[in-house]
Order: sequence, then structure tokens, then C-alpha cells
Amino acid sequence: MKKIVLVALTTLLGFSFAQAQGDFNAGIHAGLPVGDAGDFSSFAIAVELGYLFDVSDEFKVGPTLGYSHSFGKEIDTGIGTVDVDDVQFLPIAAAGRFQISDQFSLGADLGYALGISDGNDGGFYYSPRMAYSVSTALDLVLAYRGVSLDGGSWDVLSLGLEFGLD
Repeated sequence: MKKIVLVALTTLLGFSFAQAQGDFNAGIHAGLPVGDAGDFSSFAIAVELGYLFDVSDEFKVGPTLGYSHSFGKEIDTGIGTVDVDDVQFLPIAAAGRFQISDQFSLGADLGYALGISDGNDGGFYYSPRMAYSVSTALDLVLAYRGVSLDGGSWDVLSLGLEFGLD
């Protein structure tokens, strides 16, 4: 696991220094688990770091790396209560962003989310998103973060801030 994380970080940094024209960004998000995840988790947080290359004035692509932590619930089984363990993922993805106006952009992240918590193998990661530019260096982001797992999915609806690190 440590080798995979090290390779992912090295790849992300290598891409970021390979091109002179691009933008670093970092984000922090709070979320509500939905669907299967909502049955076992009450709240989620996520952080991410990315680097986007300018393809055109309206379109950017690049690598992104993140960390997602969903806090387990205490579930009443009728016989007693069970504490559900927290669930963590390390998403490694390709990001695409399309600027539809000066204030709004649409995008998606696609890749693989490594499972960090015990018994969590990870799966295909997808995150469609919409952002509103508060300023040139700050966006408000609404995102749906999903991980396809064997027999289900782990989905979180999140709201967060993304900072441009030029």
C-alpha cells in the first residue's frame, strides 16, 4: 500500500512539473453519505490536491489525488447497538474541467479509489462536479463522489471549497 501511495504522489508531482502552464488546486469538502453509504456512515470529509493543464481557454485536464474519510454510525439492531468502522479511500484520478461562464464550471474526476480501511478493497472512482467561482482563487464546489464496490457503491454528496494555488 505504501508503495502505491508513493508512486501516485511521485506521478502527480512529475506531471505537475512537466508543464509550465497549469494550475495547482487544493480542496476541502464536507459531505453526506447517500444510498448504501448513508446506512453505515453519518458524515464525510474529503481533501484533494490536483494540477490542471490548459487545453484551451475553457477546458483543463490533469491528475488529482485525494483522501476521503466517512465516519461510521452506531446502528441499533434491535438486540443491541453495533459501532460501524470508519471508511477511508485514497482516490487517484484524472480530472477534467469545462468553464461554461466566468463564474461557473462543470467537471468530473475519473479513476480508482484505493481502500485504506480494513476490509476495503476500493474500486472505480467517479466524481461529477459543479463549481461557482467566488473569486479568482476560490471556488465553491458541489460534487457527487462515488466508488463502485463489489456488490454496491459508496456515495457521498459533498460541498466544499477549492483553492487555486498559483
